[in-house]
Amino acid sequence: MKIISTLILFFLLNPISLPQQFKYERSFGEFKNATAFYINAAGVVFVTDDITDAVYQLDTLGNVFLAIGGYGWEIDAFDDPVDIFADALKVLVADRNNNRIQRFDKNLNFIFEFKTEDNDIEAERFRYPLSAAPSNLGDVFILDSDNLRIVKFDLFGNYLQDIGGYDYGSYVLSAPKQLAISMDNNLYVIDGNNIFIFDNYGTALGLIEAEEELRSIRIIFNWLTTNTKEIIYFSNLRSREQNLIEAILTGYEEKLEIVSSLIFNKKLYVLTPTTIHIFSPL
Repeated sequence: MKIISTLILFFLLNPISLPQQFKYERSFGEFKNATAFYINAAGVVFVTDDITDAVYQLDTLGNVFLAIGGYGWEIDAFDDPVDIFADALKVLVADRNNNRIQRFDKNLNFIFEFKTEDNDIEAERFRYPLSAAPSNLGDVFILDSDNLRIVKFDLFGNYLQDIGGYDYGSYVLSAPKQLAISMDNNLYVIDGNNIFIFDNYGTALGLIEAEEELRSIRIIFNWLTTNTKEIIYFSNLRSREQNLIEAILTGYEEKLEIVSSLIFNKKLYVLTPTTIHIFSPL
């Protein structure tokens, strides 16, 4: 697919709005080396850990409801689970070294896996997936780190198209990390210091430029949150300006190694390798 030359959106990661302060409230969870997290609409938290090769389901008080996984390649096992998505009905886990995306229901019962290693058509194969998320239209987008692209499938695992490949000009992916999908089905993809933005059909819409390498991106309802290892930015996608705003964390004395971050119910959740911290806006 060729991209169009006219850009519909453009963002620059030099926040125009003043930074906003968030005050430390509390922490919960104990992990070995958390790699990603997500919170569904019911407030249930899901966390992946690449030392235990497990997925944890817990509440915001730290009570663990379920834990599945352990090293392996069978159903419910993982080898380097690097990302997770969750909504009211399903959970998607990027099982990197098993070259698959495992899909579970909200209670972590296995449903289906996206795996294409044995596909006869080379162009439809992905390996070492880093991230996966569904659109509101039922499609699933998988970040294929082996081929440096996004692969689009329908809900039943049928290949539809690839996005961000060699024919995307200045929007070709070279160091993809993670993706997220907005409520209007636009894709936001971390690629090194940039976030590329595509629509549901793969048309390039714009980009976000950062001065440092980004680690994670999350979109919960209309709140986009992205972060480096030390700095968090957020934006309300419903805002006309859609400025990125730096989140200033106060009330917590230790320096945080930020793995991921997201805004849920107006509070900022910050994932570190060992725990989750909650900050409230001032």
